[in-house]
Amino acid sequence: MASGSGEGKGDRADAGYLQYAASYGTGVYDDRQWWPWLVPTLLGACVAVFAVEMYENNCPRNGSPLGGDAACVAGFLRRFSFQPLRENPLLGPSSATLEKMGALDWAKAVHQHQGWRLISCIWLHAGLIHLVINMLSLLFIGIRLEQQFGFVRIGIIYLLSGFGGSVLSALFLRNHNISVGASGALFGLLGSMLSELFMNWTIYSNKVAAIITLLSIIVINLAIGILPHADNFAHIGGFVTGFLFGFVLLARPQFGWMERNELPETNQPPKYKTYQYVLWGAALLLLLVGYVVSLAMLFKGKNGNDGCHWCRYLNCVPTSRWKCT
Repeated sequence: MASGSGEGKGDRADAGYLQYAASYGTGVYDDRQWWPWLVPTLLGACVAVFAVEMYENNCPRNGSPLGGDAACVAGFLRRFSFQPLRENPLLGPSSATLEKMGALDWAKAVHQHQGWRLISCIWLHAGLIHLVINMLSLLFIGIRLEQQFGFVRIGIIYLLSGFGGSVLSALFLRNHNISVGASGALFGLLGSMLSELFMNWTIYSNKVAAIITLLSIIVINLAIGILPHADNFAHIGGFVTGFLFGFVLLARPQFGWMERNELPETNQPPKYKTYQYVLWGAALLLLLVGYVVSLAMLFKGKNGNDGCHWCRYLNCVPTSRWKCT
C-alpha cells in the first residue's frame, strides 16, 4: 500500500518470490484443483478502477499544483495522461483525485464518518508502476492459493486482510497523509501461506526449505516497507490478519484420516489433529479481539503514534539519503 501525497512507493509483495509449488508441493495431498477465476477478476477490477482514476484526474484540464511549467506525462493519452513526475513519480493521478475517489484519510474516516474509506482504498493505486507491481504479486501469490483452496476462502482472506491493513494504517497514519493500494491484502495472502504451512505441518515434506523461502520473502518485503512513501503499517496489519485467517480457513485433513476415510473400520483416526483445533481456536479469538479493539480505538479518535512513539520506525527509518514525513 502506498502512502503520502499521492507519491506512494509500490511495494513488492512478490520480491524474491520462489516457486511456491516447488517448495511446498512435494508430499502434499491435493484432493481438488479449483479453476482460478477470482484472482483474475480482482486484477481486472483494480485495472478498471485505475482507468477511472486517470479519467477523473484529467491532468490536461486540471493541471498540477506545481504550477503551469509542470507538463503532464504522456500527453498523447489526453485526459488519461499522468501527473508530472515531480508530483507523482509512479505515473499516476494527483493526491486530490485519489482522496476524492476514496483514499484512506484518517481525519475523514474518523471525524467525518467516512469509514468506507477503509475498504475503498484497497482498490485504488497511486500510479501505473504501483498497479503493475501489485497485480504481478497478486498473480504469483493468489493463483496458486485459489487453485488449492478455492475462491471463497481466498476471497475472504484477501478482503479482510486488506481491511485489517487499512485499520492498522489508519491508527498510525499522520493526519496529512493518505494511503492507497492492495498491498495489505497481498501481504494477507502471504501471511496465510505461512500459517497454512504450520497448520498442515504433518503433511508437508521439505518443511525447512518452505519456511526459509517464505520467511525470506516476508523479511525482504517488510524491509522494503521502511522506505519513504510505503505504508508499512498496512503491510503489517494485512500480514497479521492473513496469518491468523490462514489458521482458521486453510486447515487440511491429515494423511492418516485421508488414507483410511473410505475404510469400514470403526477406529478410524480423527480428521484433524488436536494441535489444528487449538490453533484454529486461538487464531479466531485473536482475530475477533483484534478487530474489536482496533476499530474501537480508531473510531474513538485514537492515534497509535500517541501511545507508541517508536512505532513510526516500523513505517519509515530516516537516513542521510531520505527523510520521513
